[in-house]
Amino acid sequence: MPHNNNHPAGQPTLVYADANGNISDFPLLHMAGMSSGQFLLPKKEDFIPLPEGSELFVLPGRLPVGLDPDSGEPLLLEDNPHKPGELIQAVSAFMSPAHTAIFNSAYQTQENAPHLPLFAYTAVGWYDDRFWTTAFRCDVDVRQDSSQFNQTVINSKTQKKLKQHKNNRLIQHLGKCCLTYACPAARNYFLGRWEAPLPTSPTCNARCVGCISLQSSGKCSATQDRMRFVPTPAEIAEIAIPHLQQAEQAIVSFGQGCEGEPLLQADTIEQAITLIRRKTDRGTINLNSNASLPQAIKRLSAAGLDSLRVSLNSAQLSYHTGYYRPQKFSLPDVLESIRVMKESGGFVSLNYFILPGVTDSVEEYTALRHLLHTYQPDRIQLRNLNIDPEWYLRCIKFHTSSPSMGMKQWLEDIKKEFPKLQFGYYNPVIR
Repeated sequence: MPHNNNHPAGQPTLVYADANGNISDFPLLHMAGMSSGQFLLPKKEDFIPLPEGSELFVLPGRLPVGLDPDSGEPLLLEDNPHKPGELIQAVSAFMSPAHTAIFNSAYQTQENAPHLPLFAYTAVGWYDDRFWTTAFRCDVDVRQDSSQFNQTVINSKTQKKLKQHKNNRLIQHLGKCCLTYACPAARNYFLGRWEAPLPTSPTCNARCVGCISLQSSGKCSATQDRMRFVPTPAEIAEIAIPHLQQAEQAIVSFGQGCEGEPLLQADTIEQAITLIRRKTDRGTINLNSNASLPQAIKRLSAAGLDSLRVSLNSAQLSYHTGYYRPQKFSLPDVLESIRVMKESGGFVSLNYFILPGVTDSVEEYTALRHLLHTYQPDRIQLRNLNIDPEWYLRCIKFHTSSPSMGMKQWLEDIKKEFPKLQFGYYNPVIR
């Protein structure tokens, strides 16, 4: 029977990095996966070749953990097998978009280790001259695949548009997002296709532990600067109208990684949507949000908002509060926003943050099932949570004794119980 090249024929082995960041494999130990602190042997069908556009990260202050091939016992690799006594570090994969982690990288954190930056840390190993990671592709859409971007073309089209719109602060801001941070949404805007970003809010009503645009804790750095102005409705419309009129599979989205909570600028967004819909009824107007203000959602829906993507780390109140650290709202307000948007005929996605061992815990699965039955969102977007896994567990005070189903079983069970529910990674085109 021919071998399926999407999965390894044998068990991938442990990889580690030396003091200089050079990555090697250690054939005497199987690669382990980590799920809320537990070390497990991934099945062969849990592996896929490391997707194109993914990166490998060295994890400072963390020693790699592998599994004994005979006993299955977790074993710590404490120094370089080729240079005894030399420092080594664990390695993880930061996967390209549209892939969902099944296990986190397996390691043991040493005393005084720094917090890991705000990325996702997926298990990675070596077999048959290639890297393998524990994941599955959750969306066939290629809109953020690395193969879709030619930097020379991006630079040319971005510079041209920036010169044409010198007085539009939002277009200038997106130019920085595109050229400095390589934001895929900003790149697609300047390429004139698919989903374009419409950031609007320099302020927020949550203090998310894993906020990528503002970190006051000092524990880790934000990955990008937050915008410092509120664009006018006209500045927003100048981006949105041509994009919706001309782009293939056109979407414009409020609520981006370079801003706070867009609902705090509901008046501006409402006016912008009104301006946009006066000129075109083509394409989808979407809002990515913490969904904290149901009345604002109601107003925006009436103005012409087509879809709402609700940011959600957990369907359980204590875990939601522990991550978002919300100010003047809580999970019941979020759920009410879902109800309001659905009642108005709008489309609702859950931007559901995935962390193996937490997402697929029996407790969380039970809470999510209740949410899905009660509020009936249309889609779940599977997003790997970009955060130091151990720090996250401490912040939300996760019950590590909660049994885990496994990410693949979790997905299979939800699909079976909710056959109409969509799954993916991106905001879909509604019209």
